[in-house]
Amino acid sequence: MAGKRCYYEILGVDRNADATQLKAKYRKIALQYHPDRNPGDKEAEEKFKEAAEAYEVLSNPEKRQIYDQYGHRGLEGLQNGRSGGFRDFDDIFSSFGDIFEDFFGFRTAGRGGRSRGRRGADLRYDMTIEFMDAAFGKETEIELEKMETCDTCDGSGAKPGTEPEICSQCNGSGQHVRTQGFFSVKSACPRCGGHGRVIREACPKCRGRKQVPVHKKVALKIPAGVDNGQKLRLTGEGEPGVGGGPPGDLYVFLHVRPHEFFERKGTDIICKIELSFIQAALGDEVTVPTLTGEETIRIEKGAQYGDTIRISDKGIVSLGNGLPGDQIVQLIFKTPKHLNRRQEELLNEFAQLESEKFTSKIKRIFKSGAKKAAK
Repeated sequence: MAGKRCYYEILGVDRNADATQLKAKYRKIALQYHPDRNPGDKEAEEKFKEAAEAYEVLSNPEKRQIYDQYGHRGLEGLQNGRSGGFRDFDDIFSSFGDIFEDFFGFRTAGRGGRSRGRRGADLRYDMTIEFMDAAFGKETEIELEKMETCDTCDGSGAKPGTEPEICSQCNGSGQHVRTQGFFSVKSACPRCGGHGRVIREACPKCRGRKQVPVHKKVALKIPAGVDNGQKLRLTGEGEPGVGGGPPGDLYVFLHVRPHEFFERKGTDIICKIELSFIQAALGDEVTVPTLTGEETIRIEKGAQYGDTIRISDKGIVSLGNGLPGDQIVQLIFKTPKHLNRRQEELLNEFAQLESEKFTSKIKRIFKSGAKKAAK
């Protein structure tokens, strides 16, 4: 192990660097010294390999702990004698193909010419739920049609008892290289579609597609407090990966039906209560529905149209901190359409008293103004 540089020094990070910092530094160095950008440059090749070796050790918590404690010698004997070094470029690309995909827009062919597995596609499912289910949460199931790895060929696409063959056009690399002047342009091999393998005898179930459509029920837990337009993520419930890659995710988009009585504003619940003119004028106690039952509230004398009364902790719980909002009761008045004779008489008497009260007020104002003018 004599002569090996410190892995932290190679990547230019301190010993407390986290996984995100390590990856960012390695990406930068790998991009700088990538062999496709430095053709024929042996020094760049060595730096490229050196950085990959350092990143492989430091990105692995177990290896990093051993390295921090015992240095390079402590890594001897790990992984059948391989302490973090790589045999060739393909070995590096096979281990860190996802990083190079970010640089060049495709996964680089790995060891043995086989391209690394690709992550499966994400799926979307739109679900309509009731207002109360959004408020209190719900456990349910959804049924969807999705693709799954063919169980007849185990995802190879080939007839059982046979294997896909190495593509003769790209020799298994999955890439077609076209050179124009000083530039080389890589694209997927037209014969194998970038897979590096060709299926001679297709699987009778999936017909070489490697996947088959299935109907599947998926358990879904809707947390209390979700709102219209929010989405839930079900990890690994998307389309299956290709070539051994991980599956995608399923995103459930929620659409909440409006409630006939309640409206929502953040975590608060808003409702409107109709009062008679008499209740508003004289005050009253009324019972109002809440999300969890009924509450009695006091209407003060002289309540005005649009006044609000707040009932604490009767709203919807917050997804962030689990605390409930409030219920806000808005007062509205209903004018009666049909009055009997006695009701009309009483209202006329009231109107007369109001008119006399108004006239008296006007007289006082004018009398006060006249006195001020005389002075």
